[in-house]
Amino acid sequence: MKKPVLVIKFGSAAITTKEGDVDERIVLEIARQTAQLQSKYNIVLVSSGAVAAGKKYLKNYDGSLSARKAAAAIGNPLLVRTYSTYFKPFNIALAQSLCERQHFANRTQFLQLKDTYQELWKNNIIPIANENDVVSNKELKFSDNDELATLIAVGFGAEQLLFSTSVPGVLDTKGKVISQISMIDKDVFSFVKKEKSAVGLGGMTSKLNFARLANQMGIQTVIFSMQTADGILKAVKGETGTVCLPQKKKVSSRNKWLATGSLIKALVRVDEGAANAIQNRKSLLAVGVMAINQALEAGEVFQIANEKGEVFAVAKSKIDVIDVESIHKKKNVAIAHADDIVLL
Repeated sequence: MKKPVLVIKFGSAAITTKEGDVDERIVLEIARQTAQLQSKYNIVLVSSGAVAAGKKYLKNYDGSLSARKAAAAIGNPLLVRTYSTYFKPFNIALAQSLCERQHFANRTQFLQLKDTYQELWKNNIIPIANENDVVSNKELKFSDNDELATLIAVGFGAEQLLFSTSVPGVLDTKGKVISQISMIDKDVFSFVKKEKSAVGLGGMTSKLNFARLANQMGIQTVIFSMQTADGILKAVKGETGTVCLPQKKKVSSRNKWLATGSLIKALVRVDEGAANAIQNRKSLLAVGVMAINQALEAGEVFQIANEKGEVFAVAKSKIDVIDVESIHKKKNVAIAHADDIVLL
């Protein structure tokens, strides 16, 4: 029987000390607990910490993009070496996987990545993924590792996505962990404090945003802390942290990629009639478009928002779209076919 996929993401604050060094005690725990799960799951580890580990070797580190790239170049081999050292006693080999956003935006490249991971799993090797900070031509925050972990989880049809962070879960107004969330909505986001750790790019808002996306694609997500004894093992069982429940709907592999992996080119706002039609699995017609913020070419992907500006779907354009005036002349022409629209 094919093993389910489990993606575990470790933030910088979760695996580094206050001094910025990789916390070897935590890495040992990751190795020990992961070893107990390998027979049951195809595992992907997504680990931050390269910039945090490497920046102390740079004189007058100032946090600029070039400095972050240099720190990542130094820190990545240090990070992987530490992981490998502690996984070796458990007879587990690791493979480094440095990813860029374009590897997911290009479906052919993504399928090649998928084939590579399958080959690694067949040989009982665990890929450890990180953003390829060194050559990325966009600011690192464009695609932090919360997003990378989510893209891998959705693209590979993972059963669960675990986010290890510096706090024990999503906290309520009294500072207590919310054990389960059935729907990530505005009320849930209202609990989130805006600060982030000194070494990380994301924060709880980032994790909740990507947890919501994973949930919409049918993946259970758990936000937990490695400071909890047997944190990973308990998170997989839903016994620690905050468990964000998946929505029960079937989404094809192609449409999962369309909703998450593809690069969004534009935002199209539609009227109430068009929004209702799309919700009922109809195509998007030109007559229902109220506004578009950027021209589209056939095949490019765009978000669809209702009259209030709330994004509720992602679609692939069927035709070239220059502006609202030009498409209104076409009235009943389909901007996007129903089969190329994914509801969020």
